[in-house]
Amino acid sequence: MTDQDDAKAQAKAEALERLGANESSWAQHELVANYLRYGILTGDYPPGSKLPSTPKLVELYGVAPQTIKNANDMLADEGLVRSQRGSGIFVQPHRQQTLVPAKYKQPAEPGETYRWLDEAGKQGAQAASTLLDVEEVEPPADVAEALGLAKEEVAVLRAQVLSINGEPAELVRSYYPVAIARGTQITEMKKIKGGTPRLLADMGYPPVRCVDKLMAILPTPEQVKALRMPGKLPALRTLRVVYSNDDRIIEVTEMVKASHLYAVEYEF
Repeated sequence: MTDQDDAKAQAKAEALERLGANESSWAQHELVANYLRYGILTGDYPPGSKLPSTPKLVELYGVAPQTIKNANDMLADEGLVRSQRGSGIFVQPHRQQTLVPAKYKQPAEPGETYRWLDEAGKQGAQAASTLLDVEEVEPPADVAEALGLAKEEVAVLRAQVLSINGEPAELVRSYYPVAIARGTQITEMKKIKGGTPRLLADMGYPPVRCVDKLMAILPTPEQVKALRMPGKLPALRTLRVVYSNDDRIIEVTEMVKASHLYAVEYEF
């Protein structure tokens, strides 16, 4: 092996180390896509800009041209980039919406739509909700703990998908104490005008404060299907506990958000 060959081998090894390919179970094209996606979502590659060329990425990460193509195909499937023949790969306008939970914590005013839909609409998005299920169930362990339920005790579940511009953005599973929900519209398989926060407020249970617990998860097959998530994208899971007067818990909601469509902003 010549000195030139040694130098090339060393450069390739350093590039693969930069990619992290030697310490990851992810395929090489997924790792490249992860770096490029991060740059797109953080604004390093703004809408309309051109991604680095295939030769440049090959040199940077020490992978084959086909690996770069596969990475770009992943990003195209996610709607983040488009290929322009003979010109390169360009970043698409962002579809990701940023919503501020504090703005839709309070119940809708009488006659108004659900606050989440209203806030999304103020950003120019077409927002919609689809009710999936209403039933009494044994909730997941963390929900049951928050509600103070013993083993095998049930809560009333209302499950829905929230969509932005026709794409599923959030899978919502809200659980209510049976002492509050039974005999009310909460148990009916139909939408509630203004949403359940409006109904609960009218019943004498206004939301006073919320506590959110957020975590990144790899979505379950059910969540992937409901949210039509492409590839191996993570999701954002929020567990929200809603308190009313006298610190009474009136709702515990699990929200799983499609990370490529949805960002959440908090102010402290």
